[in-house]
Parts: sequence; structure tokens; C-alpha cells
Amino acid sequence: MTSSNQKAMSPSRREFVKASTLAASGALAVAAKLCPAVHAAGNDLIKVGLIGCGGRGTGAASQALMADSHVQLTAMGDAFEDRLQLSLKSLNKIEGLESKIDVPPERQFVGFDAYKQVLASGVDVVLLTTPPHFRPLHLQAAVAAGKHVFAEKPCAVDAAGVHSVLRSCEEAKKKNVSVVSGLCLRYHYPYREAVHRIQDGAIGDVRTLLANDYRGPIWVKPRQPEWTDMHWQMQNWYYFTWLSGDFNVEQHVHNLDLCAWAMGDQYPVKAIGMGGREVRKGPEFGNIFDHHSVVYDYASGARLISNTRQIEGCKSDISVTILGSKGTAHLTERRNGVRISAQGEWGYSGEEKNLYQVEHDELFASIRAGKTINNGEYMAKSTLLAIMGRMATYTGQEITWDMAWNSKEDLTPPQYEWGDLATPEVAVPGVTRYV
Repeated sequence: MTSSNQKAMSPSRREFVKASTLAASGALAVAAKLCPAVHAAGNDLIKVGLIGCGGRGTGAASQALMADSHVQLTAMGDAFEDRLQLSLKSLNKIEGLESKIDVPPERQFVGFDAYKQVLASGVDVVLLTTPPHFRPLHLQAAVAAGKHVFAEKPCAVDAAGVHSVLRSCEEAKKKNVSVVSGLCLRYHYPYREAVHRIQDGAIGDVRTLLANDYRGPIWVKPRQPEWTDMHWQMQNWYYFTWLSGDFNVEQHVHNLDLCAWAMGDQYPVKAIGMGGREVRKGPEFGNIFDHHSVVYDYASGARLISNTRQIEGCKSDISVTILGSKGTAHLTERRNGVRISAQGEWGYSGEEKNLYQVEHDELFASIRAGKTINNGEYMAKSTLLAIMGRMATYTGQEITWDMAWNSKEDLTPPQYEWGDLATPEVAVPGVTRYV
């Protein structure tokens, strides 16, 4: 564990953020001048940096490298050395990618400040795939450094983070750099066609949306004797609200965003719900819930019913059903799982392509064309939609959109260091308060 003297020397949360912000606007700004954004056209080499080398980061890096014929992964950063090395090894095993990977030891960065070193290494595009807690800080630094960005979902774990992301995305517009969100359902060809039809009135006025995310449990990493509290929580980031936002934010944000999209990016005015820990009760499961059920109300009178569950032995269902005044839309990622029943039946029959790949294809095509993409507005507000639901389930109270928007909740730990860190309390509806 870290000694008290070391703790006294460690940066507080606000000192860390302040220092990092200064670094982003200072040293990284210099790096941006030395390594300006990619040219609009031609075959210039696009250098990619990966920040966050877990499974999703490794997948995003492979898709980025497949998205353009003249692209190269040149820098990687992660909190953990072993995770970085596993990612690099995995990428080098993918057929056709080895020649597109040039990450020597001097461009392999480890620790909480690895993102700053990746950004200063001469990359043009960064993939932000760390646990969601770090997304606002990393996005702010990336935009300040003039980099194009792929940012995995969700983009924050609290309202303060959401506002930071919105500010960064506005700055990205000024700097003419792209920000593409990992809310990949918006890049799914069948969903694009279905949502276009819904917005064009195919099912009439939308009255009810049903968003289900029923699935089984996921991984747990047993605590090792040499791990500090921070090591343990970072290794098991999914189970800590400060790192993941809880699973209704970390994963269910996909279907919530799909509902927001179908509603023309209109967001509900209030929410009420319930949730808890029915099965995942042990300390190894951190402080997140294992089920959430939230009812969101729109100003129009439409209602979004959101249900999530991660319990072994139960039926799985990941889908969105939208009921309108003239018909119904059924949306799942299963093959032939997108259809509309109204005055006749419609099912998607067009081209299908891996939606994760499409995100990167369109990002790199936009860079080549000099036509930036900015997904900031919806990626931030759909993240807040999920956070709003968590507030409702954690507190047991009705939460309005304005309450979620103006929340002062700050989930950040006191300091970023490999030492002591208290396990956050599990929320108790009726006891836990809105902040």
C-alpha cells in the first residue's frame, strides 16, 4: 500500500484534472502544431494511437487499421503493461495487419498519464477505449491536441463528464477534427433504414418504446494479493459505478440511444424506476446493480420502458420495440431482425456490414475527404439519458431531465494512484439521495 507521505504528495482529483487540462492546452497544443490534423486528401499516412488496450480497444484498433489502405498503428497506452502487451500480440496475429503496426517499446506507454504520451507521440487519430470514467478527460486532451477521435460509449459516468464532453465536441468543430462515437447502432445499415422510415411516419406517432437488455453475467477478476485497492477496482472496472457508470449506462446505452434516435433525438422529461442486487451481492461485484427497470416519460405523452438484467440462467433478449399509432417496429441485431408492421410488412433486405467496421470506415473516409463528423450531441445526451435512469433506480425517486442535467454528482475518486481506495457504497433506493 502507499504510505501516508506518498498520499500527501499524490494529486487530488481536482489537482489531477487541472494539471491534465493545462497539459492538454499547453504541451499537447505544441504537439498539435508539430503534428497537425491529417491532410484532407491524398495517400498521406494516417498514424493511429490506441488509448485503452482491453478487448474493445483491440477490436477498435483492428477496425481502424482495416478502414484505410494507408494507416498505421504507431502508439499504444494503457494503465497496465500486461494488457498493452496482450493487445499488441493479438493485433499482430490478425491476418493482413502486421505490416500496419509499428509500435516499438518507446511508443508503448503505461500508467494514468499514458494518454498524454500517446497524444504527444505524433499520431493523427486516437481511439479512446479506456473505462468510461476517463473519457471526458481524454477527449478534452485529444481535441486540444488537434487529433481526430473515435470515442467508445458511454462518454461519461456523471453529468459533469457529459458537460465536459459537450464542450470538447464544440471545440472539435472549431478545430475541424472529427469525433465519432462508439454508439455503433447508428452505423448499422438496417437500423438506419428502419429509423428513417419511423421518422418518416411509417408507424405513425410513436407512443411506446420498449428497450430490453436481458443477458447473463460477465467476467470477474479475482483479487490478487499484490493488488492495491486501485489495482483491484481498475482491473474490475465494470463493477464500479465510478468507472463504468453501472451496466445500464455502460451497455444499455446502445438501446437507449436507439430509442432517442427513433424519437428524432428528443429526450424524456422525467424518469422513475427500480433496481437492485438480486444475485450479484458479493464484494467481488463492486457496487453496481444487477437489474434496472425505468419508465421514461416524454413531453409528447410517449413513454420509454427500459429493462436491463444480468442474471445467469434467465432468458436473454436484447431488442427495441416501438409502438406507434399506425403500426409497430421491431429492432434487433439478429439477421432479419429489423422489420416494420404497419399497412403491410417491411423487412430490411439491403446491404449488411459489420457496424463496428462501418464506424471506422466512415471516420477515415471523412478524414480523407476533409469533411469532419461530429457525433458529440447525441453521444453526450444519450449517455445522460442512461445516467438519468441510474439516478432513478439508485434513489428510488422521480428524476427529471433538468435534475439529471444539473446534477452535481462527482464519481471521481480522491486521487489517481496505485494505493488505498475505499469501495464505494451500494446504492439503497429510498436512502441514497439525488445530488
